Formats: sequence, structure tokens, C-alpha cells
Amino acid sequence: MNKPSLVIVVLEDDHQKMLMYRYLVKCGWQRHAVRIHQSPSGRGSAESWVRERFVKETIAYRSRQARALTALIVMIDADTRAVQDRLNQLDQALTDNGQKTVADTERIVRLIPKRNVETWILCLKGQAVDEETDYKRTRNDWSELIPPSSITLCEWTRSLAESSNHCVSSLRVGVRELKRLRL
Repeated sequence: MNKPSLVIVVLEDDHQKMLMYRYLVKCGWQRHAVRIHQSPSGRGSAESWVRERFVKETIAYRSRQARALTALIVMIDADTRAVQDRLNQLDQALTDNGQKTVADTERIVRLIPKRNVETWILCLKGQAVDEETDYKRTRNDWSELIPPSSITLCEWTRSLAESSNHCVSSLRVGVRELKRLRL
């Protein structure tokens, strides 16, 4: 499978956007090849917006002739739900719109941080975290933590790399998902 030349990212918030953008650039993506769609703030549920946009982008991805050159990444926090619940919601959104669920052969990655992306950021920085605590409001230096976290994420998604022993389960799943893209 060749490396895609375009990646479309659908996500909820600024911290997700910063992490994914820096991650993709660190992995060698050209800035012009990354298209990020972020939920508009103050316009209702970001989680609901991501599900709706995910369906639209999946339909567009599947209709592209250059599908082999495109990747789609969706990031949505699990919040207090189970990661599998969010996966089921994304699958249901597709089937409700007459689409098949995501196949392993498609370059569609679903990243679901348990609780929120701040858990992943701290974990990538080497801090021991759990997936029940809400870390979002525990710090105000997220913009300083995200650049080194994106570097660690890039290292962990290299083909032979291993994630750390302190890695939380939702991030382990996310790393496996991103490895499928061969970035």
C-alpha cells in the first residue's frame, strides 16, 4: 500500500487539531496535503457534528477515483462512554445513511481517546494516566505539551516501533489504527 497524498481529518476541538496536524507534519506530510475539518465552537454538540461530517467525508472518500491516494482520519472523544460505544455510533451513522461500516482495507482511521485527547497528550509525554479522570482542566500548558506529544505519537506509529508500557488502552488502539496508514 503506497502512502496517501491527501489526508482529511475530522475532529472536535483545538487540542485534537493541534495534535493531529503536528503529528501528520512530523510524519512527513506536506502542509497543503492535510485538510482539517473542526467542529465549529458554540454551535451545539461537537460529537454530533463529527459523526455527521464523518458520514459526509466517508461518502466522498468512497466516491473518489484516487481513493488509494486519500486517507480519512476521524477523532472523537469517548468522554464517559466506552470506546466501543463511540465506534458503534460511527458505524450506526454510516448504516443510517445507507453506507457500509468501515472495512480494514479502507484508509479510514477512527481515533477515540477515552475520556478526552488530553489523556493521550499526557500519556504521550510519559505521565501515568488513567482513562477515567478528566485531565482537560487540570493544566493550562497544553499548547506546550502537544508538540513533543506529537513527536512521540509519530515514533510509536512507525512500523516496528512499540508504544510504552504506560500507554492507555485507547491510545494503543489509536496507534494500531494509524499504523495501518503507513504514514
